This record gives sequence, structure tokens and C-alpha cells, in this order.
Amino acid sequence: MGNALGCISTEGVREKTSKHELNLPPLLASFKGRAGLLSSLSSSENKKKMAASFDGRLDEQALAAALLFNHHQRNNGNSLPFPRSQSVVYPSSGSKKHGLTRSSSSRRRSHSESLLTRPDQLVDQDLETNRVVLVHGGGFGAWCWYKTISLLEEAGFKADAVDLTGSGIHYSDTNIIRNLAEYVKPLSDIFYKLGEGDKVILVGHDLGGACISYVMELFPSKIAKAVFIAATMLSSGQSALDIFSQQTGFSDLTRQPQTFIYANGKDNPPTAIVIDKTLLRDSWFNQSSTKDVALASVSMRPVPFAPVVEKLFLSSNNYGSIPRFYIKTRGDCALHVPLQESMIKSNPPTQVFELKGSDHAPFFSKPQALHRILVEISQVPSNHI
Repeated sequence: MGNALGCISTEGVREKTSKHELNLPPLLASFKGRAGLLSSLSSSENKKKMAASFDGRLDEQALAAALLFNHHQRNNGNSLPFPRSQSVVYPSSGSKKHGLTRSSSSRRRSHSESLLTRPDQLVDQDLETNRVVLVHGGGFGAWCWYKTISLLEEAGFKADAVDLTGSGIHYSDTNIIRNLAEYVKPLSDIFYKLGEGDKVILVGHDLGGACISYVMELFPSKIAKAVFIAATMLSSGQSALDIFSQQTGFSDLTRQPQTFIYANGKDNPPTAIVIDKTLLRDSWFNQSSTKDVALASVSMRPVPFAPVVEKLFLSSNNYGSIPRFYIKTRGDCALHVPLQESMIKSNPPTQVFELKGSDHAPFFSKPQALHRILVEISQVPSNHI
């Protein structure tokens, strides 16, 4: 979610939905430390940037929408590799090269990277699994992974992205989500339907870190590796809110009143958070292209509130048995590096990678570098972990 809890507006809330603006009560006082409410673009800058995003070359946005549309046409309503009766899961369509800008990370190039200087070179087929399941963060949807899906499939992986409940094109209203179990149900359904002995590499971004942690506790035998990308990597007994509230050192703007959606009335807890889209460029996508910012601005949905405050209890036998990898995003203005390092120190993963110059959305700003790290993680032998 980055700094969504500090960047909330009521834009787009239906009239029948109660909304309330207030100074934070004790229960929500930790929101004060959420990430930088940087000043939004001036209207003139906004207009120039938005105009540039519609300069006749909206290839990336068109691809994200076309993935789902073309898939529906090909399947003519038939089920997907992961049946869709209870979830919204879809792979990308046929692979094509789209001239993505090559990016770099601060790591020393590994042997696996030298073998993958071109994304269309197939990976070694002697992997524990070549299936990757991608889980988006708060407010995002499966659409955000369109570059990653394309690169992985060109490299010989089977990549699937899931829309969590009330996210992306999932039909549910965000305001009715009561807990983390309901939020991750489309993801859980994937694992219930996996064959005996089948495993996946599970990847989570942002609030998706809490989501994959929940699933890791339930299905440890079906997850070969777990990857946290600028994500909430919780210790047992923590909630995502506990993580987000640790961010300090931001401007006085973080102490301004915050607005939540109260679909059940103002006397009950909030039901969702509406992301202030005027802050996307500065706080979440400060290294991403104008086209990707435009895609996010028309695609992001409210973040359900209950999963953010729910504490997870994770065991060493289940969650702790799965190799974990963390990918730090060096240029992240939403989930700052000190907070990422704090999570790593409190709950050490198997290995830590770093993306130099990446914002909070490396699938947009550093797709090639992120791809190379995911491939490298897939090639780490289990007996070496």
C-alpha cells in the first residue's frame, strides 16, 4: 500500500456510503507515521504530464487491458489453468517483445543473470517449479504485473496473477471485506486446486506480503519459495498496520486529518481507504513512466481496511519452513528503505536482493532487473537453502 494510509481522499465514494473526516482516534493513531504526503503536482504540471501520456503511444496500457480481453476471446468462457469458479485468475496472452527499457540493479551480476541477458532465453528446465503466482499490493490488481508476466513467459515460466477480493476486475465491493481470509480467498482457491506434489513460487508486493504470509501458513507444502517485493514481511503477531505505522521522519502533512470510507456508519470501524491519486507520481511511482502512472490512476481501487489491521500468527513449522527472499527497492518513497531493512532484521529471510533506483513499483520502473532477480531466485537449489 505504500503511503496510502496517509494519502486518502473520498473521491469516487458512492452517495449511499457514509464517509467521515477526522483527526485520528487512538485506535488509528499509528496512521500518523505513514509515508510522505509529498505535495501533489501542480495542476499545470498535471495537465502536461497527462497530456504526454496520451501522445498516441499507449502501448503499455493497451497491453494490460488486452491481456484479459484476448484471453476471454481465446477461451470463449472456458476455465483457466486455475479454475475461475471462486476466483479471478488469469495468465498473460501470447508473448511478444515490447522493447522494455533495460534496467539495472546494484547487485553484482550472477551466473544466472549472464545467461539471461535477453528475456526470451529460456531458463533451465531442471527447476523445482517454473510456475510463478504474482500477488498485488493494496489498491492494485493483477493488471500491475503485465510486464513481469510477459518477461517470465518469454523465459519459459508459467506466470499467473490473481485479483484479490474487491481488487482489479474482481466483482466484490471492497467495503464488505471483513477479514484477511475473505480478501485472499481468490489466492487460497489456487492452492486448493493445485495437484498433489505441485508447487509454486509465490510473489507478493506491498500489502500482498501479508497476503502471501497468510497463505504460506496454510499451504507450506505447496510453496517452493516466497518472494517479498517492497512488501509487508510480518513477524508473528503483527499486522500490516503495525509495519506501516513504524515509518517516521516525514513532513507535517502526515499529521493532517485522514478520510476513510465508513460503509457501515461512522459509529463502526472504517471499511476501506480511497487512494489519493494526485499523489501517485510523487509517492508511489516516482521512477515509473507517465504511461504506467496513467494506467494505475484509472485502475486502482479502494483498499479494504480489515485486512490491514488483522494480526497474523505464523508458525515455524509452516510459514517458517518456506525459503523467503526479500527484494528491496532503493528509490521507494512509499515504503522507505529503513522500514524495509527493519522488517528484514526482525524476520530474516533466506536472501536479500536490492533494486537500485526502483520506486515502490519495480514491475513498472525496473521490470528487467526485477525479472532477472526472480529468475535467479527460481534457480536457487532447495538443498542449498
